[in-house]
Amino acid sequence: MSALNPPAMVQVNGERRPCPAGLSLEQLLITLGYQPQLVVVEFNGDILPRQQWPEQVVVESDVLEVVTIVGGGS
Repeated sequence: MSALNPPAMVQVNGERRPCPAGLSLEQLLITLGYQPQLVVVEFNGDILPRQQWPEQVVVESDVLEVVTIVGGGS
């Protein structure tokens, strides 16, 4: 991240986090270490369908809740 392109501050699971400006939601998830196929995302209060993630640009002050899907059971 250069001085010309300061990071955007987004809230992820209650924590303000810097991210490179201009990333799509899918790119942001990967940057933060998530596996997009294993999470559900609430984006600014709404569950965002997975097919919209590549086009949804994340901007300053967006609020995300990322829930990891866990398999298992007996």
